[in-house]
Amino acid sequence: MKKQIFINLAVKDLNKSMDFYTALGFSHNPQFSDDAGKCMVWSQNIFVMLLTPEKFASFTAKPIADTQSNIAGLFSLSLESIDQMNTIMANGLQAGGKEPSEMKDYGFMQQRTIEDFDGHTWELFYMDMAKIPKGKTTQ
Repeated sequence: MKKQIFINLAVKDLNKSMDFYTALGFSHNPQFSDDAGKCMVWSQNIFVMLLTPEKFASFTAKPIADTQSNIAGLFSLSLESIDQMNTIMANGLQAGGKEPSEMKDYGFMQQRTIEDFDGHTWELFYMDMAKIPKGKTTQ
């Protein structure tokens, strides 16, 4: 089996969340979906599982974080251009997402942040490898 990543997120409204993630450019994979969870695909190896709080809780003994007021993780998506970053951000905002801060420009990288309805934080960024200052690494 090839290496893949599945990010699991507790969401209050599966359908509303599916619409939001579709607006960001994810597609739905019904093979890994049911009434309590929806699989959203970013790429061949990256998936986001949108789970009802009850289903999410069945995988852990810890309390579920209130991501409206606390950060539980930052998820970043690399994009192919600034235009693609801005288009995806506009689609996400139109679908009800929130932009909690202004775009950051590091010269070689531009980054925008969007939050879904449950407060899960996604960073959309474009990095121009040719503009990385000499001696600076990205790791």
